[in-house]
Amino acid sequence: MAHLGTAALCWVPVLPAWSQAYPAKALTIVVPFAAGGSIDVVARQVASRLSAKLGQSVVVDNVAGAFGTIGTQKVARAAPDGHTLLFVVSSPLNVAPILNPSAVRYDAFKDFLPIATVGRLPFMVVGRNGLPADSMASLIQLARARPGALSFGTDGTGSLLHITGELIKQRAGVDIVHVPYKAAPQVLTDIGGGQLDLGILPVALAQPLVREGRVRAYAVTSPGRLPGLPQVPALAELPGFEGVSLTSWMGLLAPAGLPAHVAAVLTDAMRAAASDPTLVAQLVDRAIEPDVVAGSDFAALLRSERQQIASVVARTGLKPE
Repeated sequence: MAHLGTAALCWVPVLPAWSQAYPAKALTIVVPFAAGGSIDVVARQVASRLSAKLGQSVVVDNVAGAFGTIGTQKVARAAPDGHTLLFVVSSPLNVAPILNPSAVRYDAFKDFLPIATVGRLPFMVVGRNGLPADSMASLIQLARARPGALSFGTDGTGSLLHITGELIKQRAGVDIVHVPYKAAPQVLTDIGGGQLDLGILPVALAQPLVREGRVRAYAVTSPGRLPGLPQVPALAELPGFEGVSLTSWMGLLAPAGLPAHVAAVLTDAMRAAASDPTLVAQLVDRAIEPDVVAGSDFAALLRSERQQIASVVARTGLKPE
């Protein structure tokens, strides 16, 4: 018995990696877009709070390119141990698979486990100051009177901003010409300079020029008016646009196969980060609506959004590239 007791003390089971304490090392959050943009800024704000909550360093890795699909694919192929995560918006998961399928090497629903969102980015219809329309209703009247004469810019064909513009055209029954740009800031520059009539842009980008009076705000795509721009109506307030709301969530996902206990730790950490008053204030200041949607609800949001985008694309006749 003495010998057996000694042997038992010496035997230490080798536990699988997933059963060990989490996190066991530094975490990497992949942002599939360039550094400096709204997504990157918020990702870094979230990362610092996750680090404090989890007791490990959290590093942001910008892996940009191909509509965000390169960085997204990197996470899809990563080990599902909770140490490599994805902070992303709608485009790589729900727009690219429809309009740029050749660039996608992952399944948005099978290869990822949604953890939680922290906010939603509403869009805004803006126009140059010289347009003879002082409201969204009068803008629609102008567009109906001049079919094909007005133009609107976005950050590219098939982007979520473009799809939003097409949805507005469908609901209003107007013909406005889409002008694709390589980047949204250039759209705003040309509207402010009078070279472009209209644009569909993130509120966070357009808000400063709206406040300065350099461009005119016609409507926002959030369900209701925004606290920072109470004078700008929501599209949903207008006749024919009831129930219309198209925004881009911003949130954290992990590779599929993540152990349940790790997902629970990450979800709790994200909820804690999202409730931080300083982070909430930072989001609001950037015209991002704080909004936590976690777990299965986040997964349902992804599927519902895919259906809405696919419906708009089908009705407009946009072709995959």
